[in-house]
Amino acid sequence: MKLLFERSISGRGQEILPACDVKEYVPADRYLRKADLRLPEISEVDLSRHYTELMKQVHGVNDGPYPLGSCTMKYNPKVDEDAAALPGFTGLHPLVREEDAQGSLEVMYRAKELLCELTGMDDMTLQPAAGAHGEYTGLLLIRKYHKERNDLKRKNIIVPDSAHGTNPASATMAGFNVINVKSNDEGGIDLDELRKAVNDETAGLMLTNPNTLGIFDKNILEVTRIIHEAGGLCYYDGANLNAIVGRIKPGDMGFDCIHLNLHKTFATPHGGGGPGSGPVGCKDFLKGYLPGPVVVKDGNTFGFIRPEKSMGQVRSFFGNFLVVVKALTYILTLGAEGLKEASSNAVLNANYMMHRLKDYYDMASGDICMHEFVMDLSRMKAETGVSAMDIAKASLDRGIHPPTMYFPLIVHEALMVEPTETESRETLDMMCEIFIDLAKKAKEDPAYLNGAPYTKPIGRPDEVTAARNPVLKYSF
Repeated sequence: MKLLFERSISGRGQEILPACDVKEYVPADRYLRKADLRLPEISEVDLSRHYTELMKQVHGVNDGPYPLGSCTMKYNPKVDEDAAALPGFTGLHPLVREEDAQGSLEVMYRAKELLCELTGMDDMTLQPAAGAHGEYTGLLLIRKYHKERNDLKRKNIIVPDSAHGTNPASATMAGFNVINVKSNDEGGIDLDELRKAVNDETAGLMLTNPNTLGIFDKNILEVTRIIHEAGGLCYYDGANLNAIVGRIKPGDMGFDCIHLNLHKTFATPHGGGGPGSGPVGCKDFLKGYLPGPVVVKDGNTFGFIRPEKSMGQVRSFFGNFLVVVKALTYILTLGAEGLKEASSNAVLNANYMMHRLKDYYDMASGDICMHEFVMDLSRMKAETGVSAMDIAKASLDRGIHPPTMYFPLIVHEALMVEPTETESRETLDMMCEIFIDLAKKAKEDPAYLNGAPYTKPIGRPDEVTAARNPVLKYSF
């Protein structure tokens, strides 16, 4: 399709504003640009059709299933959007006096209170803007803790080989060295390898449980005990919390701090560039280091305080507030039993799909998974030449978004599927039939799959060149 610049015709426009009836203010010449902006000149109807055409080329949860592993691309209840669109929330300026923002402060306090209850934490900051930002903030908490105790030798963060890619990146950004630990045959952390890795330089551990293989580490209490006995702290990556909400608290597993993806676990849609929200919770002994300001309650009044030894502020103002409104609405709508049912259905749906597909695809680990499972297509590729990429591309032609490809890295031809709790059994069956049909096609006509997709405007771009030499602006 043509870009707006390519649709542009000189002299066209859609100006419908009346003539200015007040005195114009012209900034000083030094503030004025020397040449006009080169913007598209286009009529309203052509502009509307352009964006409608773009919309038709995008696949979202309103178009069909989106089983992207570890990303929880679930349907977002519209009541949450309605709550976040209330004028009292959307029209509030961040610099308004606290006494004039009591309703919004109560939302923040109530959200923090419930999120702490769900995770087993004692306090929380709502500032971080997304998951990786939350990781970075949590690691700064760990760094601040060791610095305050003058334990400056602790420079190592232990990360399992099945971790999200943002974990080692966040640890490096926070100034730590990353120590990788291998997984065992069951998909959890190898305890012997962990014991070898810890020493008096261990600052902490980053871990998500269940992990990216969809496996709940049955040794989790031993894992956190080993870290604590070495003097380190345990950080919980909340990316996969959707599998355990209402059933298990990371704080009870031995974790000292945690980030949450409100835009995954608690309704607000993930992906598309945001906005996200990655609150960071912690145990009582760390809360004095949290980024300020933190919302507190004094009697019936809400306000902000800055913790005495706060690490400082990690984002402007108070975080992505409207995302917090959506998440609180989601929690209050479902209630304790509803949240438990949601996580149970997420696990049930993943196991249902895994067991329907295990006769057609090799599974990376185990007979039971949590919220997601990983298919290993190494044997299929060796026998037919059909790769995980081929299956993913072919699924586009069938009307579903592909699973996550080639992750976790410890599975070489991986497809990671997370159906979430919001898909019906009929939809799960439809996805299973598609994957089964593609598995059969791999044996009967592998060349067909090697060329997929056939119905999309873009088939197989040169992704390496696109990543290394992106075209980020229009060349006139």
